[in-house]
Amino acid sequence: MDLLLVISTFPDEEKARQIGTLLVEKQLAACVNLLPGVTSIYRWQGKVESAGEVLAIFKTTAAGFPALRDELLSLHPYDVPEVVGLRMEDVSGAYGRWIMAEVGA
Repeated sequence: MDLLLVISTFPDEEKARQIGTLLVEKQLAACVNLLPGVTSIYRWQGKVESAGEVLAIFKTTAAGFPALRDELLSLHPYDVPEVVGLRMEDVSGAYGRWIMAEVGA
């Protein structure tokens, strides 16, 4: 099974929930976990910034990643959204099969 965790940060829970729900409804992700209360420290336009964000973790397949990425980039409110795919190396068989079934693999 070629499965991915895709991470992205959002400015607030409402936007993360809205986009996460849409991506699950479109079967681009099997599941999304929302983790509010994340603090991000980053350099933006020459200055060090800090912001409260919501971290979203999407579960999808490698084959489904391009469609998820493109849809996420089109919907995301940030100028430069974080969209990072990480391969899942060890996944229980039943959970992996569920992800694959939910994203139409």
